Amino acid sequence: MSFYEKLKFNADGLIPAIVQEHATGRVLMMAWMNRASLESTLATGKTHFWSRSRKKFWMKGEESGHIQIVKDVAFDCDGDTLLIQVEQTGAACHEGYKSCFFRSVAGDATEFQVTEPLLKSPGEIYGQG
Repeated sequence: MSFYEKLKFNADGLIPAIVQEHATGRVLMMAWMNRASLESTLATGKTHFWSRSRKKFWMKGEESGHIQIVKDVAFDCDGDTLLIQVEQTGAACHEGYKSCFFRSVAGDATEFQVTEPLLKSPGEIYGQG
């Protein structure tokens, strides 16, 4: 049986992929993959995803240079979520943070705090203004 036959893609042909830093275990981001982006990830050793908002296939770092080198691809017991361990170059978050999970709930749960330093502003990363 093929690895792909064990996966449960949703009605839109997508599966969530949690991306984790291989060396530290830190969760960097979550993105969606379709079969083609998963195949490209496995073939190239660099993460590729499907953007639901832009309706397009993309490689992490294609604009920013902040690529992810794949170290391991696993799937959960239900086959409905991927866990991709990577070596991250630069910021994983498009807002310039190491992880997309750079904010935590604080105070009376109506507040939040930024929990890690900004590595680069989006303008520096993407050459905007």
